[in-house]
Amino acid sequence: QVQLVESGGGLVQAGGSLRLSCVASGSIFTISRMGWYRQPPGKQRELVAVSTSLLSTNYADSVKGRFTISRDITKNTAYLRMNNLQPEDTAVYYCNAFLRRGAWDQGGEYWGQGTLVTVSS
Repeated sequence: QVQLVESGGGLVQAGGSLRLSCVASGSIFTISRMGWYRQPPGKQRELVAVSTSLLSTNYADSVKGRFTISRDITKNTAYLRMNNLQPEDTAVYYCNAFLRRGAWDQGGEYWGQGTLVTVSS
């Protein structure tokens, strides 16, 4: 069993900051990438940021310069530092990982349960 557990969401005023955390636990052999997606109310899920096994990063244009993804490889943890939050950042934020559970495993996608971020104007 593999679990991704997010934390750190909440209510913040526009211009404020939050840091999300995602811990992957269970039978994990390697993690190729970890990332964050979000689903605003009434909209589809979208990529926010991703960090690969080589720690290269990629961001959605809408968050570049405001959000920073980082990883602690030793703790199977990913973080998303969100600065200058705006009401349009309001969404459920989901952690995503592509990982292998053993040398025998070709790998698969796993998702957390999501954490709500609400930005008031």
